[in-house]
Amino acid sequence: MLVLTSRRVPWVLLVLYGLVWLACAIQPRYPADWLLENVLVFVFVPLIVWQGARAPVSNGAYAALFVFFCLHAVGSHYTYAEVPYDRWWQTLTGDSLNELLGFRRNHYDRLVHFAYGLLVTPIWFEILQRGVPGVRGIWRGLLPLSFIMSHSMAYELIEWAAALCFGGDLGQAYLGTQGDVWDAHWDMFLATAGSMLSLAAIALAPGGAGRRAKR
Repeated sequence: MLVLTSRRVPWVLLVLYGLVWLACAIQPRYPADWLLENVLVFVFVPLIVWQGARAPVSNGAYAALFVFFCLHAVGSHYTYAEVPYDRWWQTLTGDSLNELLGFRRNHYDRLVHFAYGLLVTPIWFEILQRGVPGVRGIWRGLLPLSFIMSHSMAYELIEWAAALCFGGDLGQAYLGTQGDVWDAHWDMFLATAGSMLSLAAIALAPGGAGRRAKR
């Protein structure tokens, strides 16, 4: 895991994220869906700032979280099912990324679910290492992995409940299944795979899983 030492880094990342978020808040494709997608941002960003003031984690964990929130900001601007990454790729290369990879749907949502496991696991790993210091062996990895898996499942249930509650185009835009009956299963699997990859990287990093976050 990347570890930086300057305590200014989290604040720089917060300002940069604020700029990205503001840019993505300008004329979102579906304003109602944008607002719905950002409810969790309105809740968790202040909580992360509050937690960081009390017990900051490594700057590597904050950097990973910054990348995830930026990906989410882009997804909420367009809705996850309509992020035009294929058009951007064609502008750069002249080829279709979807055709190159054999995609039959927009996979930005699945990228972000994988990124959730990959990029959010480090901060939960460090918080749990501090909050449950007596945990040893395989449980050091299983606890943050279980945390990510349970959050992924909870988010799928929230999407389902929101789709039932709002219905219509807003419910479908928020759910974003694109006609795939296995969409929720894929999302949970990819979050789990991302988390496992992140934990493997933490374990293989210099100092291993026992390294404490630098202050």
